[in-house]
Amino acid sequence: MNSLTVRVARWSARHPWRAIAGWLVFVALCLGAGSAVGTNSARTADYRVGEAGRAEALAAEARLERRAAEQVLISSRSGGALDEGAARAAAKDLTDRMRRVPDVAGVADPLLSDDRRFLMVEVSLKGEERDAKDKVDALLAQTAAVQQGHPGLLLEETGSPSVSKGVDRQRSDDLALSEAITLPVTLVTLLIVFGSVTMAGVPLLLALSSIAAAVGLSMVVSHVSPDAGVGTNVILMIGLAVGVDYTLFYLKREREERARSGGRLGSEALVELAAATSGRAVVVSGLAVVASTATLYLASDVIFSSLATGTIVVVLVAVASSLTALPALLVKLGQRAERRARRRAERGRPARRVRGESGGGRIWGALLRPAARHPLATLCVSVLALLALVVPLAGLKITEMSRDTHSRDIPAMRVYDRLNEAFPEQRVTHQVVVRADASRSGEVGAALREVAERADADPLFTGAARIRAASDDRTHTLELKVPHLGNSDEAYDSLDRLRDDFLPATVGRITGAEYGVSGDVARYADYPAHQNGKLPLVLAALLLVTFAMTVYAFRSVVLGLLGVALNLLSAAAALGLLVLVFQGTWAEGLLDFDSTGSIGSRVPLFLFVILFGLSMDYQVFVVSRIREAVLAGVPTRRAVLDGIRSSASVVTSAAVVMTTVFASFVFLHIIEMKQIGFVLAAAVLIDAFVVRVMVLPAAMLLLGEATWWPSRPAVTPAPEKSPASRAAADVR
Repeated sequence: MNSLTVRVARWSARHPWRAIAGWLVFVALCLGAGSAVGTNSARTADYRVGEAGRAEALAAEARLERRAAEQVLISSRSGGALDEGAARAAAKDLTDRMRRVPDVAGVADPLLSDDRRFLMVEVSLKGEERDAKDKVDALLAQTAAVQQGHPGLLLEETGSPSVSKGVDRQRSDDLALSEAITLPVTLVTLLIVFGSVTMAGVPLLLALSSIAAAVGLSMVVSHVSPDAGVGTNVILMIGLAVGVDYTLFYLKREREERARSGGRLGSEALVELAAATSGRAVVVSGLAVVASTATLYLASDVIFSSLATGTIVVVLVAVASSLTALPALLVKLGQRAERRARRRAERGRPARRVRGESGGGRIWGALLRPAARHPLATLCVSVLALLALVVPLAGLKITEMSRDTHSRDIPAMRVYDRLNEAFPEQRVTHQVVVRADASRSGEVGAALREVAERADADPLFTGAARIRAASDDRTHTLELKVPHLGNSDEAYDSLDRLRDDFLPATVGRITGAEYGVSGDVARYADYPAHQNGKLPLVLAALLLVTFAMTVYAFRSVVLGLLGVALNLLSAAAALGLLVLVFQGTWAEGLLDFDSTGSIGSRVPLFLFVILFGLSMDYQVFVVSRIREAVLAGVPTRRAVLDGIRSSASVVTSAAVVMTTVFASFVFLHIIEMKQIGFVLAAAVLIDAFVVRVMVLPAAMLLLGEATWWPSRPAVTPAPEKSPASRAAADVR
C-alpha cells in the first residue's frame, strides 16, 4: 500500500482541487506548446524504401526527380465532339495563367487524345512532392478562371496533389462522423454500467482531455519523429479506447470497495484501495501497450513510426490522467455522495445501494459454465473455432493501397478516371535512374537508349521515352510510359521486365554504375516487400516484449507463454476474418466498399502490435483479480472462476467501448482505414468474449497451480467447502 501508484493517488485524494487544476493546466500547456511549435510533417525523403527509394534519392541529388503534377482536362460541355480551336484557345489562356503562378515549375504543351474528344494540359509544381497538395488551390483558381471565360467547354483538374487534398478533406469529414457515432454510444454504455450521468461522464471527459493533451504533445514530439499525417487519427482511435478503459477499471474497483465497506471507509481510503489494485493494473497495462507499440519503430517506416508515436503518447497521457486527476475526481464525487447519504439518514430514508459489487450475473455464469464443468472440451472447441477463422489466411494477399483505390466520391478521382480513359498511354510512368562516373556518360546514354528500344518493342510499354542528364553528366534518367493502371498485373509485369531483364542486360554491364527504377508502381511493389522483410523482426520483438511484460506482472513463465499464445491466436483469427470479408466481394454492399482483392500492406503488422498491447488490458485486469484471490488463500480453481466472473462486467464494458471506437472506422471511405477499423473491432470482440471467457479460464483450470510456475505465491488456505457448495460456486 505504499507503491508509487498509491502515493500519487493518496496525494491527489488529499489535495483534490490541486490535482484537478494541475491536470487542466497540464492539458493547456500541452496544447499551447503544440500550437507554438507546430507539426513537423514527414518529408518526401522520409517515405523512401527499397529500390524505388534509392532511385528517388539518386535522382533528387542530381535535381532530376519527378515533380508533382496536375492535369487539366478540357472537353466539350455537352460531352460530344470537341471544338479544337476553342479548346486550344482555352489551353493557351490556361498555360499563360499557370506560368504566372509562383509555385509552377512548367507547363507542358497541350496533348490531344486519340479520339480527339479531350485536350490535356499538364502543370508541374516546384518543391517537394509531399508539399504539393498545399499549393494546388492556386492552380484550381486559375482553372476556374479559365472555365468562366470559356463557358462552352468543361475544364476539370486532377493529379496527385488535388487527389491528396481531396483525401485529406474526406478523412476529416469521416473522422467527424466517427466521433459522432462513438461518443454517444460510449456515453450510453457507461450509463448502463454506472447508472449515473455524472459517473458516466468522468471516463469520457478524462479520455477527451487526454486526447487533447496527447495531440499537443504529439506536435512537439513530431520534431523528433516526423508526423506522417496519421498521428491524430491514431490518437483519436486509441485515446478514446484506452482512456475510457483505464478510467473504467479504476472506477469499477472503487465502487466495488465502497459497496464492500458498507460506508465504513471514507473516499480517500477507497481511492487508495483502488490505486493499490486497479491502479497498478492500469500502469502495467499502459506500459505493456507502450512497449508493444514501440516495436513498430523496428519497421523502419515513417508511417509506422508516426503510428507508434501517437499511440505511445496518448497511452502515457491516459495512464497519467487515471493516476492523478481521476483519484481527485473520485474523492470529490465520493464526498458529495457521503453528504447526500448523511442527509438521507437524517431524514430517515434508507441509504441508496451502491452499484459495483462483484459477483457477476446469470449471463456470465452461463458463459463460464462450460469452462467450469468441462475445461478440456471447452478449450478444444474454442481453439478449433478460432483456428477455423485462421484458415482464410492461407489466401492472404498483401498490396500497397494505390491511388486507384481511393473513393470516387472525391471529385478529383472521377476526373482521374476520365483522364486514364482518354489518355491510356499516360497512366503509369517508370523512371529509370542511373549514376556512374562522368567519363561513362556516353555508355550510360547508349545503354538507356537500348532500354528504350527494347521497351518500344514490348507491348507492356507505349514506346514513349524521355532521357535526361544532370549537369555534371553523372546521373541520367529514362522515363517510360505504360498503358495500364498502376494497380494492374500488367503494370507490375512491366516493372519486373525492366528490373529483371532490360536493365541487367544494358545498364548492368557498365562498371561501377548504380541504377534503379522508381515511380508509383515501383513504390507499390517495394513497400509491401519492405514490410514483409521487417515483419519477422517486429513480430519476434513483439512476442518477446509481451512475454517479458506478462512475466514481470505476474511472476509466471507459464502465464507469459499462455499470453503470447492467446494473443497470436486471437490476432490470427481476426486477420483471417478480415481476409474472408475484404478480399472477397460478398460483403461489399454490407460494408460499403469496393474490394481490391487484397489487404493493405500496413494492416497485418498494425493489427498484431496494437492488439497485443490492448489485449494486455484484459489480461492484466482479469489475471490480477485471480492472483489477488490466490494470494489471499483462495484455491486457484475458485480464484479463476470468481476472478473472471467479478471482472466480467468491466471487461464487457471496455470491450464494447473499444469495439464501438474501432467499428466506427469501418464507415470511413479510405479502404485501408476500413480494414484497420474492422480487424481491430473483430479482434477485440474475439479477445474479450472468446479468449478471456472460454479459452483463458479453461486453460488456467487445466493448469491449476502450475499456472503460477515458477513462483509459489505465499497463501493462507481458505476454509474448505463441502463438495456441494464448491459445485454450486463453480457454476454460479
